Formats: sequence, structure tokens, C-alpha cells
Amino acid sequence: MTTLRTEPARNVLGEPLVPCSFDPLTGYFRDGCCKTNDEDIGTHVICAVMTAEFLAFSKARGNDLSTPQPQWRFPGLKPGDQWCLCALRWKEAFAAGAAPLVVLESTHSKALQVVTFDELERFAHIGTDLA
Repeated sequence: MTTLRTEPARNVLGEPLVPCSFDPLTGYFRDGCCKTNDEDIGTHVICAVMTAEFLAFSKARGNDLSTPQPQWRFPGLKPGDQWCLCALRWKEAFAAGAAPLVVLESTHSKALQVVTFDELERFAHIGTDLA
């Protein structure tokens, strides 16, 4: 019998992915990590530190991240919370000058299919505030 080995998810630094946040509990799988699979249409892979500016930007784009949505196990976010963002939403905010900081250790390598490492590194949050 052959045992299948699955490789651990990697971050944009090429290292094992570090959890993003347990409070609020984030991630497509609500496991605290910015892991993804083919069912994650939004590609929730960028661990970002929320700011009032970004939350207002996202709400203006039709995605209110501040209001709790219990039916989706979504607590509503406030500035300082860490959250796994959709890569395209972060890129849109980056282009508009409203991108939040990024926790590189907790950002899935798949983000590099949408944004460059240099773009992410410019917004690197120093030190993780894993909640």
C-alpha cells in the first residue's frame, strides 16, 4: 500500500505557511490559515492587517467587511484585525493606494500568481500579531 504525502502549504517566502489569525478566525477553511484550493474562487491567500482606510475602500467596492454576517461565520472586522483577503481585492486596493499591510509569513505562495513579491514586500507588516 502506498501512502500519499501531502506537502505543507508554503508562504511567499518559500517557507511553511504560518497561521494568520485565530481571533477573528480567518481563512477559507476557517482554520486560521490562508490556505486555498480549487473551490476557493476568491483565492483568500493574503494575510492582511485591516485598516479603517482599507475597510472603507472594500465597502465602497461592494464588500462590507465591517458588518458581522453570522450565517457565513463572519464576525465583522475592525482596524488591527488580521484577515485572509482575496488576492484580487488586495491588488485592487494596492492600485488605488488603499492596500493594507501584509504578513508575509502568513500569505500563501499562490498570491504570487496575482501580485508580485516586491508589491507584497513593500507592504510587509513587521512582526506577526497572531491573534
